[in-house]
Amino acid sequence: MTVSIQSEDVVSRGADQRSIVESSSSEALSTVSTPVVTAPAMSERVYRHRLLVRISHWLNVPFLIILIMSGLQIFNAHPALYWGDRSDRDRPLLSIRPMQTEGRDVIGVTTILGHRFETTGVLGYSHGSGRAFPAWATIPSAKWLAMGRQWHLFFAWLFLINGLIFAAYALASRHVTRDLAPTSQDLRGIGTSLKDHLTLTHPTGEAANRYNVLQKLAYMTIVFIVAPLIVLTGLAMSPTIDTAVPWLLTIFGGRQAARTIHFLACFSFVGFIVLHILQVVLTGGFNNLRSMVTGWFVIKHEARY
Repeated sequence: MTVSIQSEDVVSRGADQRSIVESSSSEALSTVSTPVVTAPAMSERVYRHRLLVRISHWLNVPFLIILIMSGLQIFNAHPALYWGDRSDRDRPLLSIRPMQTEGRDVIGVTTILGHRFETTGVLGYSHGSGRAFPAWATIPSAKWLAMGRQWHLFFAWLFLINGLIFAAYALASRHVTRDLAPTSQDLRGIGTSLKDHLTLTHPTGEAANRYNVLQKLAYMTIVFIVAPLIVLTGLAMSPTIDTAVPWLLTIFGGRQAARTIHFLACFSFVGFIVLHILQVVLTGGFNNLRSMVTGWFVIKHEARY
């Protein structure tokens, strides 16, 4: 009886050991038989910019360069800004002039709201010439106000026509509502978008094909606020337009106020252009330029595990 019980215990322990070994072997086999598969990163071509958008964009490049540089030539003829209808030479909002020091040296001085800054070599006095903006920044480079006005007025009309065509197309094709106008969800993500820009964290995958909220706000502001403002203030400074539409000058608070707003709108364009070019380079210069030339933009999808 005792021998029989011992035999059963031995058999039971042997069976348990075989069960453990088989279980371990099964787990090891299972681990080996399920390898991790990684899908390679893929690229996708999408048609991002339509033909009319691309044409309008590239026409604006020479238009804006010539308008800004010829505008600086016109500003040099009277390098000061005021508010209201008259020029108060004793209290300009901004003035950029050459000044003579006690030692009879000539320096460039920029005055902003009564605060003076020496800007010799850049503004006020540069290369032996007393002028607000240097020769390399104006069209024509020489002091030639009449020619500067001709350049400015001619390209202003081209800029206006191009802008009206683009605005009409953008509204008719729903480019504004589909791609440019920020949604409520976009606006809630302003903080995140601002942080991403400051830390140079740029979107990837499908997100790279869409404008982020800061881009949308910038484009909407430039296209529908700054551009109309610069056109209307430019028209308001024209004596011919003043005769035909006298209330336009009144809206802006006088000729000098319109001139000041025009100048600020101009440098809003300059700031936008600088940031625009910077972002184009940082987010993939070749890919962005190719999309604005051919329309095709390449999206790189991350590898999936």
